Amino acid sequence: MDLTNAREMKALLEANGFHFSKAKGQNFLTAAWVPQRIAEEAGVDRDCGVLEVGPGIGPLTEQLCLRAGRVLAVELDQRLKPILKQTLGRFDNLELRFADVMELDLAQTVAEAFPGLRPMACANLPYYITSPILTRLLESRAFDTVTVMIQKEVAQRICAAPGSGEGSAFTVFCHWYAEPELRFDVPPSCFLPQPKVTSSVISLKTRREPPCAVADEALFFRVVRAAFAQRRKTLTNALASGFPNLGKERIVEILEACSLSPTVRGEALTIEQFAAIANRLTEADA
Repeated sequence: MDLTNAREMKALLEANGFHFSKAKGQNFLTAAWVPQRIAEEAGVDRDCGVLEVGPGIGPLTEQLCLRAGRVLAVELDQRLKPILKQTLGRFDNLELRFADVMELDLAQTVAEAFPGLRPMACANLPYYITSPILTRLLESRAFDTVTVMIQKEVAQRICAAPGSGEGSAFTVFCHWYAEPELRFDVPPSCFLPQPKVTSSVISLKTRREPPCAVADEALFFRVVRAAFAQRRKTLTNALASGFPNLGKERIVEILEACSLSPTVRGEALTIEQFAAIANRLTEADA
């Protein structure tokens, strides 16, 4: 069976009484080159163990199983059980697990599923839950690389250089944990049903160490979130809202000590500059 053939897919879904769920953001691939290229761009080989999030009916899973040592596909929608048994039942290097990936201990799951293998994650992520799932994947520090297909606008923002003015707090978060890179675009015509926007595939090579040293990582991310919470405000005003106990005068002193203008905006800061502010705040509280 061609898992990306729209006619065969519709027949399979109808035979199993399956209907697409808008609430789950389900869009299944109808272009064979897309899952093939995702697996290729991810660099999957027999030395890899791959966690796939949301296999759908399995076109990407199929390509991963053909290349990887082991594949663990985690699917939330129980309705897909009989379909996936039919489409992927021939693979002995695949484990299908029907669960919510947001509730899994990913580090433990990966350690148990892929002993001796290089761990990777791959996914065609629903647009509405891109950030929460990526956050979980990166914070687990369980994967060498994470390769995902997401909305193009979000992909561009994630891959923007911190300090370029084109990013967000989530941009800084992703660059803290990994080195994101845009791979290729996927037009709406490659899906059933067709989304209204273009998708992009990105890869995130996870860092063994953060890009710079901070005394308090939680405080670092608090600074980042405060800076972008009101991104049109100056950094002084944004931090004054995020750290009301400090007062503007003290914030200005901290910014100037970091060689930053009080009128700069958070979107113009690099990771190193955010780290410098966080470290100054740690010293102030010491």
